[in-house]
Amino acid sequence: MESKREADRTPYRVITEGGQGELVEKKSRFIATVRPVTTEEEALSFIEETKKKYWDARHNCSAFVIGPRAELTRCSDDGEPSGTAGRPMLEVLLGEGIRNAAVVVTRYFGGILLGTGGLVRAYSGAVREGLRFCRKGTMRFGTRLLIGTDYTGFGKIQYLMSQRGISAEKIDYTDQVSIQLLLAEETLESFRKEVTECTGGRAVIEELERLFYIEADKN
Repeated sequence: MESKREADRTPYRVITEGGQGELVEKKSRFIATVRPVTTEEEALSFIEETKKKYWDARHNCSAFVIGPRAELTRCSDDGEPSGTAGRPMLEVLLGEGIRNAAVVVTRYFGGILLGTGGLVRAYSGAVREGLRFCRKGTMRFGTRLLIGTDYTGFGKIQYLMSQRGISAEKIDYTDQVSIQLLLAEETLESFRKEVTECTGGRAVIEELERLFYIEADKN
């Protein structure tokens, strides 16, 4: 069984930069505004801020999920029929594996009723559209390493890093080369072993700190 310590280090998806998208359904305009949040207070403040911005809209429905394991979730239909807005919005966030994020979908009524199914599709679709315009990443637990090597070893380590898609945070060139980088916990031991093998054990590998960090999507 997965221990609590291991569960707390499981990677999860996050929003690194919020975004906004919209769609029109039978003349009703749905505007989805997405923002990263880390606490319930931040989420509620964002929701109130958005409601004030779109004070003239018929509805400002909302949903948020906080915590690596989605420990806290809330949603609101804001006057729409029960279960047609907030819950479908929340399900999109959860389905995408997104954590620490809030979304408000603002509806300007177009005069045509959409029905229960139509509302669910519109609010879900609006959230997906909003997420399209966000920057995303993965929160990981890992280790910051400092590797010291000679220039021959540096070339081999560079090749190894390129093969694994690892970028250096910092490289210092003196009579030796110092490489600082972040590695996900699950790749640490295999990378350390490969560095040792490709440099004949001459590279000096030092663990600077263990930490959570965001690995941004490459798109």
